[in-house]
Amino acid sequence: MASSSDHTASTAALPEPPDNGSAGARGRGRVRLRRAAVLAVPATAIAAGLIVATAQGALGVQFFISGMPFTVTATELDGTGFEQFGDLDTMTEDNPNAGDTGGQVLVITSAIKKATLTKLCQSVDLGGTNLLITAGGGDTKVTARDLTTDSTQLSGDAAFDNIEIGNDASTMNKAGVQGKKGVFGQQADTVHINNLRQTNYATTAGVFKLPGLRMRFSDSGC
Repeated sequence: MASSSDHTASTAALPEPPDNGSAGARGRGRVRLRRAAVLAVPATAIAAGLIVATAQGALGVQFFISGMPFTVTATELDGTGFEQFGDLDTMTEDNPNAGDTGGQVLVITSAIKKATLTKLCQSVDLGGTNLLITAGGGDTKVTARDLTTDSTQLSGDAAFDNIEIGNDASTMNKAGVQGKKGVFGQQADTVHINNLRQTNYATTAGVFKLPGLRMRFSDSGC
């Protein structure tokens, strides 16, 4: 999530790894993988695309990612204490989802101290069907504390209060999360995003409350 309404930022997605011809590789439980390169851009290029960078080392709890991306959407996100910076997420050795990535994915880590989300939707493509989760569609919104997301793509319309762009990621202090020295970062007191859409590889939260939670299989994702 990173931007101002007057500028734009972008991600570059490399082509999917070639199919090895095995039907099993395309079956249920497998996903088509893409190597995604996220550009940590100068302040003059950051924008409504909400893109910057991230690091697994920044997460409060570190874990190996499965290598299966999942989609998250929300009609609105409001956050207090916002940070972004970047690095790599890592899969287990010989992970079948690694493709030609070498088992690492360049991601955007967005950290928010306190967040509320309206009409949250999360879906995972299992190859022929989707595991679909929805929450916060009624009067009570989804709430999260110490929320971090590792993304390869992120979009929406964003507004920030007291944003700082170009910080060293190791000096972040708005959300209580720090990245690596020399990594481009930005932070703000508050963030508001309409029509949020993310492609994520990991999410962590100290507290995550999902009123009206529904989990099911569906022909379509978020």
